[in-house]
Amino acid sequence: MAVPKLVIENLQAEVEGTPILKGVDLEVKGGEVHAIMGPNGAGKSTLAFTLAGHPRYQVTGGRVTLNGEDVLAMSPDERARAGLFLAFQYPSEVPGVTVANFLRTALNELRGEEIPARDFLKLLHEKMDILQMDRAFANRYLNEGFSGGEKKRNEMLQLAVLQPKIAILDETDSGLDIDAVRVVAESVNRLRGPELGVIVITHYSRILRYLVPDYVHIMFGGRIVRSGGRELADKLEESGYNWLRRELGLEEVEEEVAPDVR
Repeated sequence: MAVPKLVIENLQAEVEGTPILKGVDLEVKGGEVHAIMGPNGAGKSTLAFTLAGHPRYQVTGGRVTLNGEDVLAMSPDERARAGLFLAFQYPSEVPGVTVANFLRTALNELRGEEIPARDFLKLLHEKMDILQMDRAFANRYLNEGFSGGEKKRNEMLQLAVLQPKIAILDETDSGLDIDAVRVVAESVNRLRGPELGVIVITHYSRILRYLVPDYVHIMFGGRIVRSGGRELADKLEESGYNWLRRELGLEEVEEEVAPDVR
C-alpha cells in the first residue's frame, strides 16, 4: 500500500462571506504527526471542517489532494471513503445505537459492502485490545452518558476500526483532565504507522508531552506562519503568542499562558 500524502496548497475559505483561511500550505505524509497550534480565531477548526467538506465552509481558492486525487471535488462521504477522518471537538450522543452497531454501519459504508458479523467482531476486538479497552464498551449507546475521556477514547476506536489515511483531531484534548489527555495521546501512539498521517489541532502543548509530533505549525490570521519541531510548542507554552505578534508586526494583547500540568 502506498504511503498516504495530503497536500494543501494556498487553501482559502470563508464562512458566511467572511474570509477565514487566507492561504494555508501544508503537506502531511503517512507516519507523520503534525500539530497545529494558534490563538482563538486563527482558523484551526475552520481548516479541519473545510478539509472534511462541511457545507458551511466555502472554499474560495487553493488546492487539496490526497494521493493525487482532488479532495475539494469530493462530497463529504467521498472524502471519508478516500481516507480522511475527522475527530470532533464535541462528539454527539446517539441514544439507542450501540458503539458496535455504529462502527459496523460506518465500516460498511466506507467499504461499499456488508462485512460479515463474525469478521467485524474479530476486527473490533482486535482494535479494542490494541487500545486496551474493555470489550463491554462496544455495547454502550454511542456517547450517551460518556465522560469527556470516554467520548474521546470512542473516537480513537473509530479511528482504529475505520483505518483512514489521514486523521484530523480537532482539539481532541479540549476539556479533558490530564489523565484523559494521556489516554488519548497513548491511543494515537499505538495507532501510529506508515499508513496513517495525523493532524492534531490544539491550543496547548500538554497533549504533545505524550503524543510527540514530528512537526509543529502555528496558525495566525488564517495562515501557517511558523513551522518547527516540539521546541516551538514549548516556546508557546512558556511565552504565549505575543513574541510572534511582535515578529509579525501585530498589536500585542493580554493572553493567558497555559498552566504547567506536568
